[in-house]
Amino acid sequence: MSAASGIIHSEMPTEKMLKEGGVMHSFQIWVNLPAKYKMTAPRYQDVPPENIPTFTSSDEKTRIKVIAGKVEDVTANIDTRTQIFFLDLRTTGRYALDLPSGHGTQWCQMAVIKTDGQPIDFEAAGSEEARVLVLAGTPIGEKVARYGPFVMNTQEELGQAFTDMRTGRFGSIPGRMERMHQTDSANAARAKAGKE
Repeated sequence: MSAASGIIHSEMPTEKMLKEGGVMHSFQIWVNLPAKYKMTAPRYQDVPPENIPTFTSSDEKTRIKVIAGKVEDVTANIDTRTQIFFLDLRTTGRYALDLPSGHGTQWCQMAVIKTDGQPIDFEAAGSEEARVLVLAGTPIGEKVARYGPFVMNTQEELGQAFTDMRTGRFGSIPGRMERMHQTDSANAARAKAGKE
């Protein structure tokens, strides 16, 4: 999703989870848009898990789900405003990941490195599969003003974003409170039944 000029959004559980409760794992990653794209129309690109392209290494020991960006000849199914990489890498061997020069990189242990065009080596320890979430992008080099759910370039833009939210310019989510109540009730019932 690209929130761009503003949209109210909510990542809610499935109907099954609403009825039965349970545990949901997710990552919500925010990527700052360059100023020239901040006021473009918001957009959402739905890519179900089965439609996320997967790269497999020649030795078949490494699989990478390409959520955003490109790995060798495998390109993600989403369009991004800037060149970013969002990769779910799993390996039982060793793999050298090439990213373009100038990209800053993070992975789920929150290490930050500069690639300078050199491959990043990932290697599994022993026979266990290693899994790493790799995030990379070119720094945009602009001022950042952020607070709450907003990332803008100036304090004035930040103030306008809060005004727009308060006045309903971003819209609303019908049934949001009811869905949250259903989820809470289902989780309370699971906890009471000892299924937590």
